[in-house]
Amino acid sequence: MTNPCIICVAITGSLPQKSDNPAVPITVTEQVEATHEAFEAGATIVHAHVRNDDGSPSSDPEKFARLKEGIETHCPGMIIQFSTGGRSGAGQTRGAMLSLRPDMASLSVGSNNFPTRVYENPPDLVNWLAGEMREYEVKPEIEAFDLSHILKAKDMADQGQLLGTPYVQFVMGVKNAMPVDRDVFDYYIHTVKRLFGPDAPWCAAGIGRHQVTLNDWAVAAGGHARTGLEDNVRLDRDTLAPSNAALVRRVVEICERHARPVATWREARQMLGLRAQHGLKDGKAA
Repeated sequence: MTNPCIICVAITGSLPQKSDNPAVPITVTEQVEATHEAFEAGATIVHAHVRNDDGSPSSDPEKFARLKEGIETHCPGMIIQFSTGGRSGAGQTRGAMLSLRPDMASLSVGSNNFPTRVYENPPDLVNWLAGEMREYEVKPEIEAFDLSHILKAKDMADQGQLLGTPYVQFVMGVKNAMPVDRDVFDYYIHTVKRLFGPDAPWCAAGIGRHQVTLNDWAVAAGGHARTGLEDNVRLDRDTLAPSNAALVRRVVEICERHARPVATWREARQMLGLRAQHGLKDGKAA
């Protein structure tokens, strides 16, 4: 298998705190530094949230702007993906940063249960977020917590609500949502290929101790992999991950084991149909 594997690093999320792992980056400066280390280790997509100074989640566009500027400066070419997840805001505040024109943004197209609450993604909000992504030329990453979410993405694509071929990410291991099940995983792959074509790119994310399992399944099956401290703060049950970069390096080792080259940012942008980063020419400042 020679198709390059895109590695996405989810650097901080909305929940993990330094009390969980001191390596969790909270401030914009910490996040830029963590992203640069992960980029150097092999990650080509950064999935980004922002936090308030007390560590609580935020949707503040100003914070996203400073984070985007820092990543573009220190990680030229890296794909920047903003989160529009529901833990950091309500309603349309979840998409207030899309006017900053990141390369990508997460898009959850349906509701589902989370450990202690319902993750609400009502149709009117989903449609509004998709419309904002189209207006600002932001490619959505479809976060599929359930099979119905993949089917909904197909419906939205057919109606012209999504830019290009949908990039679907299977999320498994969230308590009360889809568990880690290999038969379901394989059927997800079959469904994406049936709906979007045999060469449609897809990704997988495992939560907590399931992260390495999903990394291995995805790499072996020809998909792309997500890792990072947002989803998992440990290397194993007894060892905290020393950094986001350490988790990225683990995926690189999995790629080597399965004879998958790690995608460069140029390859990742080409596979996902993304524009070149403004001001870059062949990876150097224009």
